[in-house]
Amino acid sequence: MRDLQGLLARLFDVAMIVGGAAVASQIRFEDITAPAYSVVFVAFAAAFSLALFPGFGVYQSWRGRSKVMLACQVSLGWLVVQGCALALMFSLHRIDYVSRLWFAYWTAMSGGLMIGGRLLTHVVLARMRNAGMNLHQVAIVGCGKHCNSIVRKLERAKNSGFRASAAFNVSPESGRLNTRVPVFEDHDAFVNYVRTHNVHEVWLALPLSEERTIHRFVNEFRDELVNVRFMPDVRSLALFEAGTTDLIGETAINLVASPISQSALLQKEIFDRVFALAAIIAVSPLLLGIAIAIKLTSRGPVFFRQRRKGADGRVFRIYKFRSMRLHTEQAGVVRQATRNDPRVTRVGAFLRRTSLDELPQFFNVLLGDMSVVGPRPHALEHDDLYQKVVSGYIHRYRIKPGITGWAQVNGFRGETDLIEKMEGRVAHDLYYLGNWSFGLDMKIIAATIFKGLRHTNAY
Repeated sequence: MRDLQGLLARLFDVAMIVGGAAVASQIRFEDITAPAYSVVFVAFAAAFSLALFPGFGVYQSWRGRSKVMLACQVSLGWLVVQGCALALMFSLHRIDYVSRLWFAYWTAMSGGLMIGGRLLTHVVLARMRNAGMNLHQVAIVGCGKHCNSIVRKLERAKNSGFRASAAFNVSPESGRLNTRVPVFEDHDAFVNYVRTHNVHEVWLALPLSEERTIHRFVNEFRDELVNVRFMPDVRSLALFEAGTTDLIGETAINLVASPISQSALLQKEIFDRVFALAAIIAVSPLLLGIAIAIKLTSRGPVFFRQRRKGADGRVFRIYKFRSMRLHTEQAGVVRQATRNDPRVTRVGAFLRRTSLDELPQFFNVLLGDMSVVGPRPHALEHDDLYQKVVSGYIHRYRIKPGITGWAQVNGFRGETDLIEKMEGRVAHDLYYLGNWSFGLDMKIIAATIFKGLRHTNAY
């Protein structure tokens, strides 16, 4: 069944790519028949979609997945496909024959159709699941807060396709399970319920110390068509929400490691480069105007460069528009800008308040040193100081630093004259790292544009 669904999804995407191209031809040329080179372009894009979409998780099971995340994956995958098709047409010296307006219409049409089709399917499935159809019944084995947390998440996620139907309390002496479904304390009665009530899944929400219980339930259902899944309670050990990764063919649980997978980092990297290039092109007149204003109003270079730490602690040079007069810093000491700082020029004060001094960092993103969204990089001297006194500070290095971040759009900008301010900033950075999604990045970018460019703490 899953293979059939995957095949139908692939056929749907190819149909939407071809259909979107046809609609774009009708709009652009008033004829559904596109020029010959455009037909080749469409064929390349369809082939690339079949090859690349699986790598973006587009064809994974939808059950229990975020709809926003799925839409973002399809969008990013489609943009990468179009980029590859463009590169191939360019290498064949046929790109000049393709209408740019038609290409823009086609990209928007097909992308919208692919996302719209999936969201419409989700709406239909959600209605079916709310009506009690197309559900996977789940029995949960566990104890304590971890088990109660999973039960509550299942009850809230009514459109996920999963329903809790029973629970088994492994440790009754530690407290009752907070659920409205039948709770068993007798092993044989629970197993009989699973077998006689068409339960599809058994979730083991257990701590690692319950190895014997885990083996017991795995062996119990080993020869039956019941999915047994282990959801280990590692909250006392794990820094972030524990995820898994594949290492040399073995599944590993991440206890103290970056919770962002390599495939997600690749998606983020592709988006960063495309966004940075588009941003530089879009604001190039503004970049030129700021550079001229700096040169005309104060002596010194246009850009300020400073060494900062990036992903995995690698040092790089960050670029900013110079906002201060030339001055000499004491060796090994970096003094942060303060309110009414005499070192800041009049143009610089405006740039700092509006964050326009950060615009050259899009070049850092293009160079691969930074990301559009991530923890803000600090001066090396500040890193050395705060790493010793702020818990979790070092984990900011697990991903590339960003031009903007979750901490910045939540008010943690500017001078960190108190340890509490840096602790708040780090707490937000770790939240971002542990809860990253493409949708969260879009939310941060939107917040930066609409409310984060100007802030009273930036001076």
